[in-house]
Amino acid sequence: MARPLISTETAATAKSSRRNIEAVAKLEESYIQNRSFADRVADAIGSFSGSLRFVFLHILVYGLWIVLNLRLVPFIPAFDPHPFLLLGLVVSIEAIFLSTFVLMKQNRMARRADQRAQLDLQINLLAEREMTLALTMLQRISTRLGVRVAGEEVQELTEETSLETLASEIKEKLSDE
Repeated sequence: MARPLISTETAATAKSSRRNIEAVAKLEESYIQNRSFADRVADAIGSFSGSLRFVFLHILVYGLWIVLNLRLVPFIPAFDPHPFLLLGLVVSIEAIFLSTFVLMKQNRMARRADQRAQLDLQINLLAEREMTLALTMLQRISTRLGVRVAGEEVQELTEETSLETLASEIKEKLSDE
């Protein structure tokens, strides 16, 4: 008799994982689709400015600008002779706008990271509560069956965790360091 290649437990886990992946993908797609026009523009400019095409375009444009204005092409008159004051002005204005667009994109990404962290916190709190209930049930079953559960750790883990207490302990510990 041939054994199945994937156990039913593994198949169920894979199905559950696929469902979770699809849910996360839907959340991300929804977030991307619901961006404002300004966010879309900032993302597009921020993404392009962080690419090699952007670097090569600048090498080409600024290189051509300098070559033309050094009069290395004799039949084209210089429009911004050395020391290239107009080029300096163009580069400065571009830097102002590029830094603004990059900051807009970073702010949006930080807001999204905060939202993900909030979701992660909620899921972790729910999982902690579920584990506390499961441990409590296991402790009661063990007691009813007469099985001794060793240790204070099990008792400690079956107690509800206070989020406020943990937060204040973390704040206190981190402020000491």
